[in-house]
Amino acid sequence: MIRHTGLPKRGLRLFCPDVYCSTDVTAISPAELREAGIRAALLDLDNTLVGWQRSDLSDRVLGWLDALRAADIRLYLVSNTRFGRRLQRLSEELGMPFVRRAWKPRRRGFRAAMEAMEVGPAETAMIGDQMFTDVLGGNRLGLLTIMVRPMARREFLGTKISRAAEAVLLAWFRRRGWI
Repeated sequence: MIRHTGLPKRGLRLFCPDVYCSTDVTAISPAELREAGIRAALLDLDNTLVGWQRSDLSDRVLGWLDALRAADIRLYLVSNTRFGRRLQRLSEELGMPFVRRAWKPRRRGFRAAMEAMEVGPAETAMIGDQMFTDVLGGNRLGLLTIMVRPMARREFLGTKISRAAEAVLLAWFRRRGWI
């Protein structure tokens, strides 16, 4: 069961996702999101919906996105990518608007997407694969944060480095029963 307070977090809890999904994004239940009061989902792109710098969407991911839409959950891509053409192409293919160069974990990109969808933090989920961008940014605004396992091992060098710190923090959060 997904629980969401809608309140910003403080301290180390800023880095702790509300939900950790040890598989891929398709394991997240649209029905549970709706039960938690979620009306909109901000979605990371790289290693959440597609592999890093890839453009091939799997049928499973496409089916999951359709299920979210069927549950009346609005969708918005929020990406730090600098590859505008690729993001534009995927946005058009998915029929989903986007914020490019969101500078996550800064709040600006999250707020822009929520304003465009006319939703507030308590009814918005941030779904992504990175603790220090997706989770931290979402938690700073009081969004429901869902961290998923990365789709692929190939990723930006800086991200590879941050994965070690993520692993330590995830283990610490598990020991405390936070996730």
